[in-house]
Amino acid sequence: MSNRFDNPAWHAAVADLVKTKTDQGAANALVQVIGTAVEHNATCLLAFYQDAPPHVLHHTMTPRRARHYLDRYLAGPYLLDPLYQLALRKKKATMCRCRDETPDRFRSSEYYRQYYERTHLADEMDFMLDTDSNSTLVLVVGRWQTRFSRSDVARFTLMEPIVRAAMQRIWDAWSARHSADERDLSMHQRLTQCFEHFGESTLTQRERQITQLLLRGHSSKSIARELGIAPGTVMVHKRNLFSKLGITSQYELFSLFIDKLSGF
Repeated sequence: MSNRFDNPAWHAAVADLVKTKTDQGAANALVQVIGTAVEHNATCLLAFYQDAPPHVLHHTMTPRRARHYLDRYLAGPYLLDPLYQLALRKKKATMCRCRDETPDRFRSSEYYRQYYERTHLADEMDFMLDTDSNSTLVLVVGRWQTRFSRSDVARFTLMEPIVRAAMQRIWDAWSARHSADERDLSMHQRLTQCFEHFGESTLTQRERQITQLLLRGHSSKSIARELGIAPGTVMVHKRNLFSKLGITSQYELFSLFIDKLSGF
């Protein structure tokens, strides 16, 4: 494991990171630091906010992948992303695999099928840094074909202090060039209202709560735990809300929600 850190290329990459002053230069240097220690396919540095859509500060994806993973994601589906939910929690790990923190039926959810699965990510490591009480910077390090090994994770752990320090430096330089006033608060508010009020004219408050959790990939048992009710009660509410919305599957539920988002 230590051989990677004995590599002169790794020390050269760290030196480049230390001497770089711009946010984009530091982001590129950080990618090189990580890449000399752990093989990966792409990175993405995002700022998540309590009151605005995410910002992409830097990424190394191809234009085709960026169109799917970033452009479509930022148009609204980020509200269903477990990483978005995790980033905005008060208590969270500073480094984790997001897949270990997802709802129990996330891989069966339509969000996963329609968005996440199409990124072809086999694994990702996420570094998280709270920049203030309302925003969190997240660095996603992804691999397409294989999962990170135990040795890879051990290297990530050793690098974490450097990665987080670099993230803070990138954030300081980037935020100095971008005012908080640039955040599209109105767009986030409209998208959030769409999510929170989805089905309002048809569904009860409890049915809307269950709808939101279904969209985020929770099973009936998980919803029951979240809401403190019996799984059988969840199933009754689920049948009722499907009937009221005129649908028979979670695919149709997801499609209805995406159509609603498109109207915003």
